[in-house]
Amino acid sequence: MSGQAEVKVKIPFGNKSLDAIFSVPEKKPTYGVILTHGAGGDMNFPQLVSLADYLASHGVLCLRFTCKGLNVAYRTKAFKTVVEYLKLSDDYKLSGVFLAGRSMGSRAAASVVRQLSQDDDDDDGFIQGLVCLSYPLHRPKLQSKLRDEDLLLTRCPVLFVSGSADEMCEKQLLEGVVSKMKAPKKIHWIDKANHGMAVKGRRTEDVMEEINVQVFSWLRENVQLEHK
Repeated sequence: MSGQAEVKVKIPFGNKSLDAIFSVPEKKPTYGVILTHGAGGDMNFPQLVSLADYLASHGVLCLRFTCKGLNVAYRTKAFKTVVEYLKLSDDYKLSGVFLAGRSMGSRAAASVVRQLSQDDDDDDGFIQGLVCLSYPLHRPKLQSKLRDEDLLLTRCPVLFVSGSADEMCEKQLLEGVVSKMKAPKKIHWIDKANHGMAVKGRRTEDVMEEINVQVFSWLRENVQLEHK
């Protein structure tokens, strides 16, 4: 993956800062992806590193960040801060960004997209779409309580990449929620994968490659749709 660079930054957040890393493509990027982790781990979670490298090697800027904490409202506030930071960046003048997260990080991303789409000041179209990796639609074995409010109110395009055996996102339930969404949407199911995207008898690298290819091709489709 020649030509790309990693740039570490600290993003001011209240009286502290968020650790973040830019994966920068060789050529000047037009679009970016902001990416964050689930309830455990950090921005160096292997799936995130793999996706960031893949996107940067295909011309898309990726900014991944760490925000520890199990409170979704706090995680959402941090994500919003990172969006503003990138939007105002002098180093990268982007036409738009996609917000992406894994598990709890995708809940925070969905919450930011919903909040900003309801704010009158975000009519500039900076946020192009939402990528939900292993979206935690419900707690394990608690399918009666769905976390679908932000999804149903989202207007921008949404990609879900989930395992067909995800214990926190029953296939039929996600398909039911998606059928009610007004936004353009797509689900890519990773066959037999659990919430952590592990598939018995399949190499982790193969699964990550499948996820990376799906995310990038969806981004490309949506950017082309926006700018024909």
